[in-house]
Parts: sequence; structure tokens; C-alpha cells
Amino acid sequence: MKVNTLWATFTLLLLLAVPQAPATGQPFTLMVLGDSLSIGYGLEPGQSWPEQLQRLLAEEGTVVRLVNASVSGDTMDDGRARLDWTLAENPNLCVVALGGNDGLRMLDTDRMQASLDAILTTLDQREIPIIVAGMLPPPNFGPDYSDRFRAVFPRMAEAHGARLVPFLLEGVAGHPELNLPDGIHPTAAGAKVVAERLLPMIRDAVNTVAQNIR
Repeated sequence: MKVNTLWATFTLLLLLAVPQAPATGQPFTLMVLGDSLSIGYGLEPGQSWPEQLQRLLAEEGTVVRLVNASVSGDTMDDGRARLDWTLAENPNLCVVALGGNDGLRMLDTDRMQASLDAILTTLDQREIPIIVAGMLPPPNFGPDYSDRFRAVFPRMAEAHGARLVPFLLEGVAGHPELNLPDGIHPTAAGAKVVAERLLPMIRDAVNTVAQNIR
């Protein structure tokens, strides 16, 4: 009798540890709207930072369904253009990790901001909590462009009440051993650094959102 009681209690604790979407009973859905930095360009399946993050969460007892809605080469405009059909996945939390290609191509920062604003507005309207992952442009574009570019992410995050990761590749960019030969895309080890650094924020966001939607 005591064994059965202990097993029932243990099972209940496991169920409570897994965030569930209340209406469907499906696992909590985490979506990453990004580009090649998030899709795992040049890596084996399972090595991208979102996939490694999903495993880290699972190891802690938090099971999430990952929708990696990242496309190599996408700019902020591209992410805005495909957002509506991407949201058919009904995410409970969205990480917006775009802007790297805008910076590489030195695209207009006002246009980038307008597209990010539109993405965040759509997510707000769907009542989907947001994490904005900031990026930095190449240093050779000069301080004026760099300052305007980097200011977009905290400005929009604050305007929409979103959580902010100041720089997605913090601790990875500029470290050759953590990047592929192109010097841009993380290796599996670099992606692990990104996942481990984002884990506390994502964990907190998932738990907070899961409690609010029960």
C-alpha cells in the first residue's frame, strides 16, 4: 500500500513538472523564429542551440515541444513575411532571433526595426510571450551603423514588454574554436554555449508562462 502511494505521488510530481497547454493537453510549445544561426547551419541534426536547449530543459524535467522556425538567409523582413503561417504551430513562447543577415548586408536599420516591431505586434496580438535575441553587425561597418543597429533590439523589447537577450552569440562570437571556418556560424560546442547561457531565461519564461495558462 505504501509503495503504491509513493508511486502515485511520484507520478503526480512528474506530471506537474511538465508544462502543458491547458486547452489541448499538448506539451508546452517553444518556437524559435530565426535564421542560419538558429537552424544549425553546418551542424548535424540535434546540434543546433534550440535542440540542445530542448535537451537541457528535458534533463531538468521540463518537456517542451520545439518548433525551430528558422530559415537560413532570412532577414527581419523575411521573418515578418512568413510569421502568420508559422504561428499555425500555436506556440506558447516565441524567441525572435533574427537580424544577423540584416547586419551582414548592412540593411537599413529603420526598416529592420519596423519589421521587428510588426513581428512583436503580431505576437502581442496573439498573446504569445516573447524573448528578443539581439545581434551585432560586423565591426567594419563603422560606429554609426553599429550604434543604430544594436539599439533596435533593446528599444523594441522594451516597447513590447519582451525579455531581451542583448547578444545571441555572447561568448561565442570572436572565439575561433567555437565557430565554423566561416567565422560566423557556431560549431556544436558553440551552440552548446548559447543553449547553456539562454537556459536560465528560457526556463524561467517557460515556467512563468505555463503557470499563467493553466
